[in-house]
Amino acid sequence: MPRPLIAILGPTATGKSALALAIAEARGGEIINCDSTAVYRGFDIGTDKIAAADRRGILHHLIDTVDPTEEYTAAQFARDAAAAIRGIQARGALPILAGGTGFYYRALTRGLFPGPGRDAALRQRLESIAGRRDVTFLHRLLRRVDPESALRIQPRDLKRLVRALEVYFLTGRPLTAHFAETVCPIPEVDVVAIAVRLPAADISERVTRRVDEQFARGLLDEIRALLARGIPETARPFGGLVYRQALEHLHGVRDEAATRALIAQENRRYARRQLIWFRKEPNLVWLDGPGESATTIADALRVIDQQLE
Repeated sequence: MPRPLIAILGPTATGKSALALAIAEARGGEIINCDSTAVYRGFDIGTDKIAAADRRGILHHLIDTVDPTEEYTAAQFARDAAAAIRGIQARGALPILAGGTGFYYRALTRGLFPGPGRDAALRQRLESIAGRRDVTFLHRLLRRVDPESALRIQPRDLKRLVRALEVYFLTGRPLTAHFAETVCPIPEVDVVAIAVRLPAADISERVTRRVDEQFARGLLDEIRALLARGIPETARPFGGLVYRQALEHLHGVRDEAATRALIAQENRRYARRQLIWFRKEPNLVWLDGPGESATTIADALRVIDQQLE
């Protein structure tokens, strides 16, 4: 008989973590992070990680597991998450995946193709183009040949843009076209996927408030401390949302007020891309309302119980 995995998905700032905690408490679960930046140690405030003291005794997995200078891929996440799921189930607990990185979720539930090896010459050409014409030129190019990958990859994420274009130019097919040929790493698991959504105006208000809270909690000091530890600015998590803009502020690119406004704007754009991505995922049950509300929690528990009957 298939064993269940509960997935709590959706755009940023919709309350996924709060909903996952409530379900874990109600159904005896453990939580597996599905956020591509929260895996990195030391990057706490900008990723909105739930502090250990606020986890209510619920075990969390795949948080703070990777050194910031390491390369952590969706394929590695799928392997690690699959192992965590089986370990949780072996303990008789319910695994609950929570986060908004749609590519990680797809890698876990549908698998990833191995892909062609790295082509040093091609990578050098693409990086040279980015240097001459700005990295966003690569994002525009990717949008033409692989619009789905362009949705999930940040416009200035050079490494991921280069890889997606490398796959396209080496195989003649977009990265996302290869997914149908992959094998799910958890075929024995019955996935119950719930996605939370909110009106755009609500997300805008919530991300603005969250950005203000991140700065108040010491986001800039966190970045200074990471740099003082020797973490290079080229480390992957520094290229992510919040950290990239805040780092630019520390370099004098813009003042703090403009930086806060830009981060909020980029969060809103990211939320729209996430919504488009998750709408294409099959078999998601959508709930309207913040994840922390009693109504959303009750609705989620009802969906879980119905699907597991």
